[in-house]
Amino acid sequence: MTIKNWTAQVLLGLAALAGCGAATAQTAAPAPTTALAAAKAAAAPVAAGLGTKYSEKGADTCLDCHDAESDSVNFDTAAIFKTAHARRRDAHAPFGPGGLQCEACHGPGANHSDKSISKTPPINNFKASSLLTVTERNQICLGCHQGRSRTAGHAGAHDRGQVACTDCHKLHAERDPMLTKGSESEVCYGCHKQQRADFQKTSSHPLRFGRMGCSDCHNPHGTTNAAMLVKPTLNQTCFSCHAEKRGPVLWEHAPAAEDCSLCHASHGSVRAALLTKSPPLLCQQCHAAAGHPSVARTGAALPGGAAGGSVFLLAGSCTNCHTQVHGSNHPSGAKLMR
Repeated sequence: MTIKNWTAQVLLGLAALAGCGAATAQTAAPAPTTALAAAKAAAAPVAAGLGTKYSEKGADTCLDCHDAESDSVNFDTAAIFKTAHARRRDAHAPFGPGGLQCEACHGPGANHSDKSISKTPPINNFKASSLLTVTERNQICLGCHQGRSRTAGHAGAHDRGQVACTDCHKLHAERDPMLTKGSESEVCYGCHKQQRADFQKTSSHPLRFGRMGCSDCHNPHGTTNAAMLVKPTLNQTCFSCHAEKRGPVLWEHAPAAEDCSLCHASHGSVRAALLTKSPPLLCQQCHAAAGHPSVARTGAALPGGAAGGSVFLLAGSCTNCHTQVHGSNHPSGAKLMR
């Protein structure tokens, strides 16, 4: 089955996720209208094994089995009625006027709910065991959620890695963890384990305190930018928060203007200010130490040595004097000292 065929039949009632609605399972849904029944009959055939006939009572048929008593720790059926998908007055929502309710996303379920059949035919469950591929399952969601940040989904690493929308988003939940900064990063950490470790380091962005989310810097739905950044370049992304580092400045520090990651580890570091190395070692990646007493681990440089130690290795090292490492606007700031 092609994506086009499947899309043709689910576009009638795909959900639009926009805020938090409220309803209850007892007021689930009215029976489909005559016009809706006609639309169902005209729908294109679906994949073999998924069924082609919609149920007569819509969500009420589903709730005969999938009620609150059947909920488990990992799945809460009734919670769908507390989300935007269940808004009764929203014409774009599955449970809105004339909507296909549960079957808008899960596909025709008449055969699946037929108790006279000894072996229940399958239905799209959005899990890895679904008869639909990841691309086909995602297309059901994208039928409504295609705009804005999701327009470049085909260009992202998640799409290339065959990550399904439901691998991250929880629709049968009152609050989708991906839509809350405090829990968003925990979802991402399920795959990005190195980043989890980085954000636990001494110096890091405040993700573990819920003050930032991964999506503040990255677009998980895909972009044409490196690392799926929300801005075209890394520096522009950093400047979204660190505007005082943007410039322009009279005396520019070339590496700071070129790439923030030349000096900073964006996810976390054991050094202050997310530095990749401690000064003077960091500075000496570019600046030669000749003529400047700042070479570490020598008798003339270390405190207690024959020369009494070098002040250039204590505290902030190079930054004790060169304080304006991101650039200076002072007329006498050529050496970034003021």
